[in-house]
Amino acid sequence: MATYRMHPGWEALGDPSRLAIVQRLAERPRAVGELADELPISRPAVSQHLKVLKGAGLVVDQALGTRRVYRLSPVGLAALRDQLDTFWRRALDGYQDVVEETEESS
Repeated sequence: MATYRMHPGWEALGDPSRLAIVQRLAERPRAVGELADELPISRPAVSQHLKVLKGAGLVVDQALGTRRVYRLSPVGLAALRDQLDTFWRRALDGYQDVVEETEESS
């Protein structure tokens, strides 16, 4: 059986604060201060979480004046979706195998 390397985004999304940040960025791009105002964590904590999300390829940032604005990375999210699609196809194939084996033994 082939071994698949997991996308680092899965581990990054395992933290509730990072997941909350991703959910907010799915609505629209935001600066660190905006995210901190919406979440029960400090600005430095938001910055640390964004650093992890950026390292995992899930967010990108852009300098706008003195602020950095973060948005979701379509490439990073597409990689997660591709892995989910692979898992789903495997599950459906496994289910089909079980059904066919059950029909053959009947």
